[in-house]
Amino acid sequence: MFLTISTTGTPERPATDLGFLLHKHPEKAQTFSTSHGTAHVFYPEASAERCTAALLLEVDPVALVRRGKGKGRGGAPDAALAQYVNDRPYAASSLLAVAMSTVFKSALSGACRAMPERAEETLPLRIEVPALPARGGAELVRKLFGPLGWSRVDAVAVPLDEQFPEWGDSRYVRLLLEGELRLADALRQLYVLLPVLDDAKHYWVSPDEVDKLLRAGEGWLADHPEQKLITSRYLARRWGLTRQAMERLELVRLAESDDLDVESIDNAVDETADTEERPVPLAEQRRTAILAALSGAGASRVLDLGCGQGQLVQALMKDVRFTEIVGVDVSMRALTIASRRLKLDRMGERQAARVTLQQGSLTYTDKRLKGYDAAVLSEVIEHLDLPRLPALEYAVFGSARPRTVLVTTPNVEYNLRWETLPAGHVRHGDHRFEWTRAEFRDWAGEVARRHGYTVEFVPVGPDDPEVGPPTQMAVFTMTAADETQKEAKAA
Repeated sequence: MFLTISTTGTPERPATDLGFLLHKHPEKAQTFSTSHGTAHVFYPEASAERCTAALLLEVDPVALVRRGKGKGRGGAPDAALAQYVNDRPYAASSLLAVAMSTVFKSALSGACRAMPERAEETLPLRIEVPALPARGGAELVRKLFGPLGWSRVDAVAVPLDEQFPEWGDSRYVRLLLEGELRLADALRQLYVLLPVLDDAKHYWVSPDEVDKLLRAGEGWLADHPEQKLITSRYLARRWGLTRQAMERLELVRLAESDDLDVESIDNAVDETADTEERPVPLAEQRRTAILAALSGAGASRVLDLGCGQGQLVQALMKDVRFTEIVGVDVSMRALTIASRRLKLDRMGERQAARVTLQQGSLTYTDKRLKGYDAAVLSEVIEHLDLPRLPALEYAVFGSARPRTVLVTTPNVEYNLRWETLPAGHVRHGDHRFEWTRAEFRDWAGEVARRHGYTVEFVPVGPDDPEVGPPTQMAVFTMTAADETQKEAKAA
């Protein structure tokens, strides 16, 4: 990875002052260790008229793989191959941004003991990055750097192969910036926008990244027209962190417009009082949605298939409308825990008659499951290997055939909103798959068509406008013709 910073000067204000501002002597070539390789700083030219500082980062591919395993880009679709073949050692990215923060730490903060007044002045700067990943192309590069005071922003697409122009352009550009800016401002912009343009980070994004963003974005990010895109990409699209950053940036903008301190307008909350509403756990929201759907279907005799430790059975027991509840699970240990949770051994005879816990596999037909009003498969299907789903489908929809079937499963699109979930990971180690909304709808639609049901979809949890709800629920209802046929067979 390579970056050059050039400036011009006069005998009174020599260009070699750049060495003081960067805290790197123009007559020396210096080497610095980073967590992913070695950074070199040297000066290809250094005179009173013109001075150029170069930052070269040599990435250690082994360190990159070891430190990046299970994090950041590890969740990319091409992760298996990217471990061995990728652009990380060559194209400017968050690796180079981190190297800049290590090597040019004082310059980023605008500190210079030798020339404090020079650090506050604008310089005629020319910055070049020969290979910059740009997800959004040259136009996005201009949108990001254009409003920041640069008089020239050139982003020339790099062809995939100059010998074969018909192959088109790559997603990389050659970046050239020219303008009169403070050196610290220019470095901060690069620190933020390099990973934004790459739309990836080589490390796990934690909450302290919000503070890093606001420090580096001070003076320019609050009023940037692409503020939302910059914030979202820099924080790896983690919705909670992005919202937090956007709220703080709005406070900064309001404070600047009224010439006030942020603290003076951010005083609406009495921190001595606990006024924050605690969020309802998703599991509880899921049970509430299931109970509402069962009530809407008029079900009274209910199967909880894959009942686990009996949380849903316990919720069903509290509602007198459900007169018979059967919990089924393949794990005897889970059924034992469920029995203890429900206190079956101390339950009155009338209450105990309402509930049954039984062992059974959902991939085999079971005559005991026939004749019920409704069946619930709550967070069950994702624990099965995909080739076994047809067996479960037939056992429930083809053999047991309750009038109503409820199926809930995670929406994988929502996973990027979980702040504690690393990119590319599923929500539970035992999940064999997690579906998008489209994949779940396709599967449910086919099941309904094959077995004589209609299906509707209900969001569970906050329905994000971009990625949907955290849990998706399908409500299957037997068609009138099939229900009549079922009743005739029963008679």
